[in-house]
Parts: sequence; structure tokens; C-alpha cells
Amino acid sequence: MRKASIISALVYLGISCLAAGLFLAITLAGDYSWVARLGGSAWIFLLSNIVLMPLVIPVVKKRLGA
Repeated sequence: MRKASIISALVYLGISCLAAGLFLAITLAGDYSWVARLGGSAWIFLLSNIVLMPLVIPVVKKRLGA
């Protein structure tokens, strides 16, 4: 049970970091302030965590047979 929790946390946190980084990279091409870029990246990270948590945890538990 504990192993599944750690693995699922690593998965959804990793995907959230990638999404936030992609958002930051896309906004570098535009004419946005750094506050908007970093705030938007933090918002993307937070929202993707909220969405991915209930989706990733059951998948990881099922794959590990927990």
C-alpha cells in the first residue's frame, strides 16, 4: 500500500511538473510579465495535481496488485 502511494505521487507530481514547465516554455515566446508566467505555471501545477491524483492512484494500485 505504501509503495503504491509513493509511486503514484511521483507519477502525478512528475506529470504536473512537466505541464507547468511546458506552460512556462510556451509563455516565453509571448509578451507576458514574469509574474504572469510564474503564476500561471503554479496554477497549472496545482490544477493538474488536483485532476491527476484521483486518476493516477487507482491505476498504479491496479498495476501493482495492491
